[in-house]
Amino acid sequence: MADTEERGLGYWLALLHAPGIGARRFAELLERTPGPRALFEASASQLQAWGISERLRAYLRAPNWGAVEQDLAWRDGEWRHILTLDDPRYPVLLREIADAPPLLFVHGDPDLLSLPQLAMVGSRNPTPQGRETAREFAAYLAKSGLAITSGLAMGVDGACHEGALRGNGVTLAVTATGLDRVYPASHRELAHRIVERGAMISEFPIGTPPRAGHFPKRNRIISGLSLGTLVVEATLKSGSLITARLALEQGREVFAIPGSIHNPQARGCHRLIRGGAKLVETAGDIIEELGALLGGLEPAGDTTADNSAGGEAGQLEDDYQRLLDAMGFDPVAIDVLASRSGFKSGEVSSMLLLLELEGHVAPAPGGGYCRTGAPVDAASSGPEASSG
Repeated sequence: MADTEERGLGYWLALLHAPGIGARRFAELLERTPGPRALFEASASQLQAWGISERLRAYLRAPNWGAVEQDLAWRDGEWRHILTLDDPRYPVLLREIADAPPLLFVHGDPDLLSLPQLAMVGSRNPTPQGRETAREFAAYLAKSGLAITSGLAMGVDGACHEGALRGNGVTLAVTATGLDRVYPASHRELAHRIVERGAMISEFPIGTPPRAGHFPKRNRIISGLSLGTLVVEATLKSGSLITARLALEQGREVFAIPGSIHNPQARGCHRLIRGGAKLVETAGDIIEELGALLGGLEPAGDTTADNSAGGEAGQLEDDYQRLLDAMGFDPVAIDVLASRSGFKSGEVSSMLLLLELEGHVAPAPGGGYCRTGAPVDAASSGPEASSG
């Protein structure tokens, strides 16, 4: 590797590429030695005295400088940064966790990593109402000054990032790949918008593809950056429960939004609540609970929306409101809805089509329909309204 001003960072990166070196092992080496550069410049006897394994000693004699140059070449692009644990811009909260990543690759503004953050996570296959709840909560909390941190995954994660951007706030996306790629690829445009208004973050070097074992590692960074973690929807096997568990282990708050007892996507949240997570009905509940940790953030004002179906000023016509009332907040089949409302099945189908176009209902798995959570009048609009 050329003797340039990047040499110090280069030794950190070279050690990151060493085989078998995870975050905990990296931290042990930092405690045991004067630092990464000293490892590469030490004599064989000194390395042995430090207890360095033969495998690592062999790597230190022939580091992967090609991979290091690739990382540094990426860093030379616009709004690209690599932070070491010694960098003053490295977020304090993340540095506190037991397995803090030794380096962070950041695409965007690295100063935003030190803002007060709320992690928002949930199902990759949420209900339409869960997706909209995620957007509304994220928009409201972002307007209040919280940065919204999530994992760029399909479903709730993407909705949270979208909501924060909709609220003209900051959102941070922690990825399980190198930052030279976007996973899933369908979120490429969203990733570009996040970079413009926040940051993409990864502990993985450039060129790292998505691997199953990387996602739990990513989750500890999502929770570690944040004052608390909010789970919007999650099944009992959801990776979001891993993020919530990690948050608890890190001494952070855990929040969960309850749902219908008939909704399998709510069962993970219900398990968290039974285990001590704080039940959340409005976005204001989170700001109130975090209190002084937020440094004087104020709840955002209510937003309004004009969502009309055959009416004016956001009000539904009586028949449409009657159909929504009969639907409740659980997915329901058309024939059941016809029986509850007294309308004929054909009438119900026509009304549902208009309600779907207006954003009040959406198709649910199994052929039924469910409410999306979209406001039906100004009084109920905005994320301060109950999530249902």
